[in-house]
Amino acid sequence: MLIVFNKFVNRENELQHLNSAYLSDRSEFIVIFGRRRIGKTELLRRFIKEKRAVYFLADERGDSANLSEFRTLVADRLGNEILGQSTIDWLDTLKEAANTEERLVIAIDEYPFLINGNKAIPSIFQKAWDLYLKDSNVMLILCGSSISMMERHVLGSKSPLYGRRTGQIKVEPLKFKLTGAFFPEFKVEELVKIYAITDGVPYYLKEAEHRIKKINQLEMLYSIESLLLEEAEVLLKSEFREPAKYFSILTAIAFGNTKFGDIVNYTGLSSSIVSQYVSNLSVLNIVEARYPVTEKTHRSRNARYYITDNYFTFWFRFIYPNKSLIYGDFKIPQFNPDFNRYLGVVFEKIAAEFLWQARPIEFTKIGRWWHKKEEIDLIALNDATKEVLFIECKWRTLSTAESLRNLEKLKKKADFVKWNKGERVEYYGLVARKVEGKESLREKGFVVFDLDDF
Repeated sequence: MLIVFNKFVNRENELQHLNSAYLSDRSEFIVIFGRRRIGKTELLRRFIKEKRAVYFLADERGDSANLSEFRTLVADRLGNEILGQSTIDWLDTLKEAANTEERLVIAIDEYPFLINGNKAIPSIFQKAWDLYLKDSNVMLILCGSSISMMERHVLGSKSPLYGRRTGQIKVEPLKFKLTGAFFPEFKVEELVKIYAITDGVPYYLKEAEHRIKKINQLEMLYSIESLLLEEAEVLLKSEFREPAKYFSILTAIAFGNTKFGDIVNYTGLSSSIVSQYVSNLSVLNIVEARYPVTEKTHRSRNARYYITDNYFTFWFRFIYPNKSLIYGDFKIPQFNPDFNRYLGVVFEKIAAEFLWQARPIEFTKIGRWWHKKEEIDLIALNDATKEVLFIECKWRTLSTAESLRNLEKLKKKADFVKWNKGERVEYYGLVARKVEGKESLREKGFVVFDLDDF
C-alpha cells in the first residue's frame, strides 16, 4: 500500500508498528531514530493525529526553556492549570503525566537537544520510567536525528535507558520504486538520475520536485540555491568535531577506492587512523563494509567499503571537489560522462532492489562477488536449494549480440565461484538500461530485465 498525501510516502510499516504499540495494554517506550531529513517528524505527526498526545520539539535554547515549554504542553493536554503555572522539574512533570487514566502519547522530537542542555536527562528519564511511567497508561516516544547521540544515550549498553525500550524504529530511506510518487511524469531512466543524487530521502526528493520540472535541469539540484549543496557538510559537522579526515576518507571511497589499502593510499593517512575513522563512520551507518555474497565467514582482508547513501556518494564525488567552481557559476568538468559512469554503480543497487521484488528464483541473499581480479555485479543465491543466479548489470543499451557476449563472459566468471560448485543449479541473466531482443534471450533460458520491466 502506498500512502501519498502531501507527499507523505509509504511509511505504512512504521505507522502500523506505532499503532500496535498504542493499542497495547501496557506502557510503551519507543525509540525512533534515523538521519536528518528522512521523515521522522512527519511520521510522528501523522501518528499522533487525532490521538491524545503531547508533541514536543526540543531545541538548543537550553534546559530551562525546553522544560518550561514541555511542562506547558503537558499541562494543556492534561487540563491542569496548576501544573502549567508551576516551576516543577522534569521528573515531577513526567510524574504528573503518568497519572493519566486515558492513553497518552508523549512524543519528544530531537531528544539529543535535551541532553545538550542537561547532561542528566538520560538519568532523569530512566528514573521517571522506572518509578512512574512503566506502570502507567503512557506511550513515551523519544526521537532523534543525531545517530551518535541516540546510540550513546538511548540505545547503547552504557546508557541509563538501556534495556527499557519496548520497541524501536529506524526510519530508512524510501526504495527507488517510490521515487515515481514524487515525479509521476518522469520516465524510469530519468528517475534513476534523480535517485542517484537524492537517494530515497523524502526531504531531498521534495527539493528535487521543487527545483526541476525536466531532467535537463538536473544541475539545479546542486546549484548555489539548492540546500543539497551544503547539506552533507552540515550533517557531518553535526556528528564530528574534526571532520577533515572523515571528508578525506569519504572522498576516497566516493571515487571508487573501496579496499582498505586503497583508502590509506588515497588519503595519506595511517592505517590506524583510517581504521578508527572508518569504524566511526560505520557506527553512524554512513559507511558499511561489504563482503563477497557467497562468504559465510567475513574476513577483513576481503572487505570493501561503500558509502551507504547515494546523496553522500554524489556529494563527495561531484560537489565537494568542485565547490569553488559551483560557487563561481562554472560547470563541473566532464560531468556528463563521469555522472553516467556513476549511474552504473547506482543502477546495481536499484537492480538488486528490483530483483527482490521480481523474484526470478527464490533466493535468500543477493550481492556482489569478487575474488582476486574477477568480479560479478550481482549473485542471488539460496543456501537451502543450492540455486544461484549470476547477474551482469549494464547501464546502457545492449544489442542481442552484445547481450550474448556478456552472458558468455558471465558464465566464465561464474566458474571461479566456489559456492556449492558441482552441486548447484545455475541461472544467468542481465539487467540493463535497455535490452534489444529481450524475449528471444528469455526463450533461451536467460533471466533478462531492463527499465521497461521496472
